[in-house]
Amino acid sequence: MVINTWNFTEANAMAWSMLKQSAGGVRQTRNAVVEGCTKCEQLQCDVAVGYGGSPDESGETTLDAMVMDGTTMNVGAVAGLQGIRDAIRVARHVLEHTSHTLLVGNAASQFAMAMGFPQESMITPESKKMWEHWKAGNCQPNFWNNVHPDPKLSCGPYAPKATPLTRWNEDRARTEYQIGQRNHDTIGMIAIDVNQQIHVGTSTNGANFKIPGRVGDTPIPGAGGYADNEAGAAVATGDGDIMMRFLPTLLAVEAMRSGKSPGQAAEASIRRILKHYKDFRGAVIAVNRQGQFAAACYGMTEFPYVLSNPQQTTKVETVKCLPTPTDVKMAPLTTLT
Repeated sequence: MVINTWNFTEANAMAWSMLKQSAGGVRQTRNAVVEGCTKCEQLQCDVAVGYGGSPDESGETTLDAMVMDGTTMNVGAVAGLQGIRDAIRVARHVLEHTSHTLLVGNAASQFAMAMGFPQESMITPESKKMWEHWKAGNCQPNFWNNVHPDPKLSCGPYAPKATPLTRWNEDRARTEYQIGQRNHDTIGMIAIDVNQQIHVGTSTNGANFKIPGRVGDTPIPGAGGYADNEAGAAVATGDGDIMMRFLPTLLAVEAMRSGKSPGQAAEASIRRILKHYKDFRGAVIAVNRQGQFAAACYGMTEFPYVLSNPQQTTKVETVKCLPTPTDVKMAPLTTLT
């Protein structure tokens, strides 16, 4: 099976075609997630994946991606990749040609070029126009706190204010961006073959107008994605700065290892975050080693994801998201064992 976040059907179809290259998908799960996510990078899926989207404060687009092998537990990832469009393919080269897990920034780009990847501009007329509109609007919204000049009123450069730090979510109104169509920041994909061999792949161009150097959850094992053949796999999408603090995909996989269903595991990881942050937006998809799957989400009405397996090919599914705490009393979080 192949399953991925959001309604990226063409990426799923590409991954499914790769998985079917051998009987039962054996030895094809890595190819499936890499080429499936690559398809999204090439299509610039909803301007949230690939080049030409989510410009940072300087107008540049940088990419994050990861591949994880559930058999060996090896990971290859890149973050802040500059001038190279094939982010998840570069992550695969980190996995297959180094003993490292994560390469970042300009050094990651130098590695990619040494591996034969061409250097290309990441800026498009659309991303330049998006950035210019943001600058003309006094750089609103942005991700600065406790600095001067007032980041609510003007662009930087900024200097720190001599005041106690406040919690990031207390200033949420200024930095909030909607997680939804055209701004949902990540494709996360899981492929599993008939022998229960699993790979996870992720790719994103990050948050709009982020502070240069910012890296979210996508390339971090256990945050954006996690795979372990003994238990299953999970992928996440949403407010990466918040979600990465809780390693939600690791939590989901460990919950399945302890005997929870994929639905219980995905919801438990979302509720762990919700215990501390009542206004985040995000979703988790969990798949156990038998191929049973489920998703949970919060901060949206519903969350779409795409599934292909022998019973159905490239079908969009949706799940209703958890209600807000004001709508229902929160159940105590079950301790994972």
